[in-house]
Amino acid sequence: MMAAVWAARSGAKVTLLEKNEKTGKKIFITGKGRCNLTNACEQEDFFEHVISNEKFLYSAFYQMDNQAVMDFFEKAGCRLKKERGERVFPMSDHSSDVIAALNRQMDQEGVTVCLHTSVVEIMTSEDGLRKEAGSESDVEGKQPCVTGVRLSDGRVLKADAVIIATGGKSYESTGSTGDGYSFAKSLGHTIKETKPALVPFTVKESWCMEMQGLSLKNVSVVLKQDKKKIYEGFGEMLFTHFGVSGPLILSASSYYVKKCYGKPVQLLIDLKPALSMEQLDRRLLRDFEENKNRQFKNALDGLLPSKMIPVMVRLSGISPEKKVNEITRQERTLLLECVKNLTLTVTGTRDFKEAIITQGGVHVKEVNPSTMESRLVKGLYFAGEVLDLDALTGGFNLQIAWSTGYIAGISAAEENA
Repeated sequence: MMAAVWAARSGAKVTLLEKNEKTGKKIFITGKGRCNLTNACEQEDFFEHVISNEKFLYSAFYQMDNQAVMDFFEKAGCRLKKERGERVFPMSDHSSDVIAALNRQMDQEGVTVCLHTSVVEIMTSEDGLRKEAGSESDVEGKQPCVTGVRLSDGRVLKADAVIIATGGKSYESTGSTGDGYSFAKSLGHTIKETKPALVPFTVKESWCMEMQGLSLKNVSVVLKQDKKKIYEGFGEMLFTHFGVSGPLILSASSYYVKKCYGKPVQLLIDLKPALSMEQLDRRLLRDFEENKNRQFKNALDGLLPSKMIPVMVRLSGISPEKKVNEITRQERTLLLECVKNLTLTVTGTRDFKEAIITQGGVHVKEVNPSTMESRLVKGLYFAGEVLDLDALTGGFNLQIAWSTGYIAGISAAEENA
């Protein structure tokens, strides 16, 4: 939709082909239906949140940065607000307002939108011209040139340029079924292995299930493979029937998928990161003093959530019925170790059905970062998640979509004017 708006503004006659019954189905569910559409961080900070191929994004981002995106939506009638972490949402908290703004802009620019329309083939000819590197003049070459698309009903639509903006593989119900990868591969492009990212972890330990539904705030985690630190972060997490989830875990998952996908790693959780081991020990001694005649299993209410206490008692190795005043210093140290280093073995991730984004996609070395045009096929452009680009949560992935969509749109229109 962003690419269509800007291609039309640049003078092109634009048709948007959408296989769903409406536009923007994935936008509708983002941010739990609120649509965290970008992040208002400083420009330099943006790239620190990009996991894959941040340098490829320099040109696109600086031509359509986060401030430009916010201006675009405000001018399109979608008022915005900033929340914690510089995350930007529509003022209404309704993702439908973002979709409506894009639809209005497409309508104003004369974009033809075809719903219930599936593409089965991007058609090319071999008579394209290409420029040799460092040359000002066109030279003959065998580079394929886009001529149009074939639809599932057999119709052929002619086109001077085609922009593939089909998303990845996550949330198939929104139409992201990997079509773009098939189109790109059929035209000679390399597809970097696609994996679910920003996705919950599965773990080995069965006791995790006992805490299903428990949400923890202000905890820190470290993800380690052997002794190598893969990720470290602070925030909120959630225990589930299969493992762990929540914003902190989703961020950790992208690093895991990038660096050690499919391999077992350790997740160390610090339940009290604001306290050193010594400070926590003093806190525990005060709690024990107040509960000195109670059984151990009934003396941790002030320290831990009730759902976690039976698990932590068991992991500490201290008898649940033992009187608090009988607990030794050594036993207390074991409990402190559990609180500061609660350890889980990550065995993998959930699948694409639960992943927010896809890691992997069209190899960026085969795409011009200044235009988003294929280096292999003249008139073929890419935008968004179909490319091997991904970032952390917080509005960064949608910013990638807007920036690449913008540059693909104006480049396709200008190249084929």
